[in-house]
Amino acid sequence: MATHTQSFWTKYIFSQDHKVIGAQYLIVGLIMAAVAGFFAYVFRYHLAYPDAEIPLWGTLDPRTYNMLVTTHGALMIFWVAMPILVAAIGNFLIPTMLGTDDMAFPFLNMLSFWVFFLSAVVVVTSLFVPGGGFDGGWTLYPPLSADAYLNTNPDFWKALFSGGSLVILALALEFASMLMGGINFMVTTINKRARGMSFSRMPILVWFMNFSVVTFMFSVGPVIAGALMLLLDRVAGTGFYDAYRGGDPILFQHLFWFFGHPEVYVLLFPTLGVMGEIIPTFARKPLFGYKFIIGASIVAIILSMVVWAHHQFVAGINPYMAVFFSVGTILISIPFAGIILSYVATIFGGNIRLELPMWWAVGFLATFLIGGLTGLYLGSNTFDIYAHDTSFVVAHFHYTLFPITFFGFFAAFYYWFPKYAGRMYNDFLGKLHFWGTFIFFQLFALPIFFLGLNGQPRRMADYTAFETLMQDWHIQFREIATISAILLILTQFIWLYNFIVSLWKGKRVSSDNPWQANTLEWQAPSPPPHGNFEVYPEVYRDPYTFGVVQVNGTKRDFIPQNEKLPS
Repeated sequence: MATHTQSFWTKYIFSQDHKVIGAQYLIVGLIMAAVAGFFAYVFRYHLAYPDAEIPLWGTLDPRTYNMLVTTHGALMIFWVAMPILVAAIGNFLIPTMLGTDDMAFPFLNMLSFWVFFLSAVVVVTSLFVPGGGFDGGWTLYPPLSADAYLNTNPDFWKALFSGGSLVILALALEFASMLMGGINFMVTTINKRARGMSFSRMPILVWFMNFSVVTFMFSVGPVIAGALMLLLDRVAGTGFYDAYRGGDPILFQHLFWFFGHPEVYVLLFPTLGVMGEIIPTFARKPLFGYKFIIGASIVAIILSMVVWAHHQFVAGINPYMAVFFSVGTILISIPFAGIILSYVATIFGGNIRLELPMWWAVGFLATFLIGGLTGLYLGSNTFDIYAHDTSFVVAHFHYTLFPITFFGFFAAFYYWFPKYAGRMYNDFLGKLHFWGTFIFFQLFALPIFFLGLNGQPRRMADYTAFETLMQDWHIQFREIATISAILLILTQFIWLYNFIVSLWKGKRVSSDNPWQANTLEWQAPSPPPHGNFEVYPEVYRDPYTFGVVQVNGTKRDFIPQNEKLPS
């Protein structure tokens, strides 16, 4: 396929190449992860040693503590997980997996990144405005998120350039970016598939990326409207959420969680797609239940729209409706349990190659299982009333989103790095990174479950007064969690070193298909050039045809999608 000459600016900055745009999303997402991780180090250190001077920071007052926790949560979900899992991985893989040259709308793809970049600039700017950032919680609940300027005659410009208002503006920009990118994903999938690639022959990752986009599009509207009303409350003196003027602060909770709960699946679907590519490749078996997985995902999307109020069991919800949302929450676990069991069935009896990407896939299954099972507990309104706003919720949240975001990303990184870099990483450092991440995360999050079950509330900057009511082991458990969290953060520098060194000095891959996989991206050169393929491939079979076959007198256990076998 012919390509045209590009300047530095058109190739690396204002690029319309999906791979460069994927790298841009990844770089910004990693920078935001570093910021959010540093904030986590600061407030975790403070929780374990509330009277101590924090290295690299100093002392921490309660308001700044709340600001750091708020910013950490918002950045990790909206400016780390979404750009890395959805935008970066989707941009890297969808066109090459579909056997095409680029996204359907390259200019729109470029625009989506720069709108996202602007949103990142705005949210970072919110940390430095007068007042010192936003401390109202990452869920933006009013009246806490609106009371800074909630009066009949607010100072418009002061309110607009306050931390909370800038966070709301940044979210609006980020959502607009993801909508533009989502449209590209869907149109590319529908219109730019390689010849012979029917929907039943698409890689499961492409399905899951589109499921993520569809879930986002169906759920994001109410939270955009809710955020706009919240912004007007802050800067124009309206009273949408002010009970004194006929508003309802609980309304925002409904609008937010109608999006907020499906958002978990917006992030989960890409990671499930990554696992769906890695597990068959290293189990050397066809993906078990391909059509069942697709059907179960569609059921999960539908159910995800009717379970939002399980986040509001203590907000005065009607008890009969609480039962409805409890049942819905339990029901939605069924399709996801079926998907996980399909992956386990794929592993079972396979000729397993325990390469590094497979370690991350198995680690994800083991860790995410704990998050899923504890979610069933919190989905019961009777248990949730007891556990709500305790550290149990914090542990559950991390056991859900950490494996989705970090295990999902690192599994993808170690699997596709040889393809997109043309080099191999250091396997020993990769394994050291895996075990450090896996072990230190468990030691960080598990103690927080027990603290929550023993009644420790969340969102407190100092538990010193609380300790007089609790056992001594509370202090030790918080110290264990804090030390493990710091070690978990430090472990990521092993990956960063491995990434940078391997990118420039790693051993060049001896084959374009080192894992002997079947999907089309492995049939492109390593790294893929602008345009991806010299000639558009043609597809003859599904992407998971593994099993010993004899081709031209040679035995092998894989058949690429684009390989035409002799009749």
